[in-house]
Amino acid sequence: MRIAVLTFDGFNELDSFIASAILGRMKAQGWTAHIAAPTPEVTSLNGVTIQRQQPLEFVAEADAVLIGSGSKTREIAADAGLLSRIALDPARQLIGAQCSGALLLARLGLIGDLPACTDLTTKPWVIEAGVKVLDAPFVAHGNVATAGGCLASQYLAAWTIARLAGLEQAQAAIHYVAPVGEKDVYVARALAAITPYLPAFNVAA
Repeated sequence: MRIAVLTFDGFNELDSFIASAILGRMKAQGWTAHIAAPTPEVTSLNGVTIQRQQPLEFVAEADAVLIGSGSKTREIAADAGLLSRIALDPARQLIGAQCSGALLLARLGLIGDLPACTDLTTKPWVIEAGVKVLDAPFVAHGNVATAGGCLASQYLAAWTIARLAGLEQAQAAIHYVAPVGEKDVYVARALAAITPYLPAFNVAA
């Protein structure tokens, strides 16, 4: 499986790096998680500059795409030229958005009138885009999921793993990264967040 973690200038490190690191637990199964960006380098909202691993166009090839949030998301959402480069297909890809990434999904027409999750800062902008915002950390509708709150990125990663490799693999990934002495609590919380949105065959697996 090839996963694109879509990352822009002004990105939130927690969104891109937590999801990427948890998905990286699937490396032994042949998975790769790549930071994909529109420019060779992107700088976070806290001034951390990184090099992309894949260009923006990689999202069209990926099996799953997770869109991180950041301080410049409103600018990106208003850039028709940039949005036109983001070719996503929910019929064959899993697509997730973290916090203000939900605004990009709305602009790309991938949410429609379905309710979504986002962070409290972005909430009014997403509502302005015509989307009902839930007071919840995670929701999925078919192959499209949204999460609200930086640390909810673990739910996006767990959902992606559960959908593509089964619930047992998702449990193992969250168990590994969870704090010592709290692992069972973290796993239970993650499962409670994502299981209602998994197809029956994923839960059975």
